[in-house]
Amino acid sequence: MEYTIQKLARLAGISTRTLRYYDEIDLLPPARVNSSGYRIYGAKEVDALQQILFYRELGLSLEQIRAALQTPDFDRLAALKEHRRQLLRRRHQLDLLIDTVEKTILAEEAKITMNDHDKFMGFKKELIEKNEKTYGAEIRQKYGNDKIDESNARLMNLSPREYEQMQATGDEILRLLEQAIARKASPEEEIGKEIAFLHKKWLSYTWPSYSAQAHRGLAQMYTADERFRAYYDRHTDGCAEFLKRAIEKHMV
Repeated sequence: MEYTIQKLARLAGISTRTLRYYDEIDLLPPARVNSSGYRIYGAKEVDALQQILFYRELGLSLEQIRAALQTPDFDRLAALKEHRRQLLRRRHQLDLLIDTVEKTILAEEAKITMNDHDKFMGFKKELIEKNEKTYGAEIRQKYGNDKIDESNARLMNLSPREYEQMQATGDEILRLLEQAIARKASPEEEIGKEIAFLHKKWLSYTWPSYSAQAHRGLAQMYTADERFRAYYDRHTDGCAEFLKRAIEKHMV
């Protein structure tokens, strides 16, 4: 079956402008252009668009998607199985979050007593879901699925006190980074060392094992990837770069 650009856009729930853009960047060219100048898409393009939308949902950039689809040994079946694994994980996370909200509502209505473990379960799942959607593709490629799954499991098993301590440590890192930038400190100074070791402590809550090499590799991502940089620089520019240099200097 063939589709015009309007029909394919309606079928996929996207705009014709998006399809035109995908054609312009050579991500999804049409099968042909008819005599009237209309883009025509066939079964191959429909399958490719499905794959593109799956990857977009997982947080990959268009450049990463193009590289994946144009790889000579691209395995569509293997990719679909990986998408299914990711979606099942998300469904489980959403189920837990919904369960947490429902229990909280019942607790507010004085129908049940909610324990501390249940109060934090949904929030931890929500944090994992956010991290997976924002950074999942990159960190899984860098560290492997097993390590990331183990890290997520460690986060889920944190006690309420440990979870609060991890959050407080992250907040303290940001505070010290902004303080260091404000007074034009050097990452080689004592405050740089303090930040680097606080960051190591923050990682220890979820990392199954620690290595300085892996820590420095993560630091590289903080400046190489705009999403990581934006997280640390959201209030003060230069925090991501300071953190990277501090880790490189003191984590040896």
